[in-house]
This record gives sequence, structure tokens and C-alpha cells, in this order.
Amino acid sequence: MAITDWHAHDRPREKLLNFGAAHLSDAELLAIFLRVGVKGKSAVELAQDLLDHFGSLHALLQANEPEFCQAKGLGQAKYVQLKAVLEISRRHFESGLTKGDAMTAPDKVAQLLSHHIGHQSREIFGLVLLDQQHHFMAFTPLFTGTINQATVHPREVIQTVLEHQAAAVILAHNHPSGDPTPSDADVALTQRLIDALEVIDVRCLDHIILGDHGRWTSLAQQGKM
Repeated sequence: MAITDWHAHDRPREKLLNFGAAHLSDAELLAIFLRVGVKGKSAVELAQDLLDHFGSLHALLQANEPEFCQAKGLGQAKYVQLKAVLEISRRHFESGLTKGDAMTAPDKVAQLLSHHIGHQSREIFGLVLLDQQHHFMAFTPLFTGTINQATVHPREVIQTVLEHQAAAVILAHNHPSGDPTPSDADVALTQRLIDALEVIDVRCLDHIILGDHGRWTSLAQQGKM
């Protein structure tokens, strides 16, 4: 049955307008993005097939161009549209942060990081740069790969802080495994960078480790820094 034959309250677009986007399933949201289905399948059915194929919405969003374009019902145009939507979302979120409250709540920092490194299949280390009032200035990715004391160089961290004239920082990296539990190496690296930043009188407020499905860990909350 085509979506146009559904009851108005069950159609994804009408459902969003009447009840808000939060009331839609992953498949319904994806169907709105797809706009149309394929022969024999509605947009919602196609969306569910795609979610089953990739395993989750998260996996679909982090798929590279070849993986994305090979899936039935998708292609380069959809890939470009999706990347544009994700970038719009990130910029919208950041524009509110630059004028909003101080970045002192770990959950707010984790939400910010989800827009930058939440869908990455590789480990990425970066800095959330803050001003004197701890307002957001920028997120800068610095290192990619296995994050440890050998790959994260304090000299480059300090150089980035000085270039942005930041007054404080929050360290951040993701765990592609999905488990945000800090390792002993994560804790040791954090202390090493805290010591280096103290030399230039810049405070390190936290180290946020991002996992999957909205999971994250704050080393400051855990008393590990």
C-alpha cells in the first residue's frame, strides 16, 4: 500500500507536523528524507530495509560514500543531501553555543561532540576551546588513530590553544568500539596534558570520551583528573 493510501495520522510527514519529529521512528524520519520508495516498496518500507541493511541509523549516517551509494534506493545525490543536513545540524547547534551558557555541563559537551566525532569509525582526539567565561569557541580535531601518549603531542595541543587564544579547554576523543570507559592510557594522557597546559595558565576542565548510542564518560565526573 502506498503511503498516500495510509490514514493521515500515520503518514510520516503529517505525523511530524501534528505531533513533532520526536514522535517518529528512525524509519519514518528516514522515509521523509528519502521522499519516495522503490517499485513495490513505500518510502517507509525502503527506509526500514536500509536500517536493517546497515544495522542502525548510526551506522547508516557514518557510512562512507561507496557504502552508502551501493545500497538500494540511495545514490550520490542522497549522500550529498545527507551530509549537508548533518552539517546544517552541527552549525545550528554550535551557533546556539557561541551565545549560550558556559560549557560546564558534560552532557552538553557530549552533545556537541556527537556532531563532530559521534559517527566516526576511527579514533579522533580534539579540543573543545573555551573563552574566559567558558563559552564555546571551537572544536578542533588534532589527531587520528590510536590515541595514546605517543600520538598526542602536548606541543601541538599548546600551539592550538595559543592560536585560538583560548582560556580553557575540554579534551575529547571517541571510542569507535562504542564503549566510552576510559583506559589507563586515557587517564595518563589526560594528566600529561593538564600538566602541559598549566605552564601556559590554561585550565583543562574535563576529558569527555564519546561512545555509541549516546553513551559518554566524563573523567572529571569520575574523579580521574
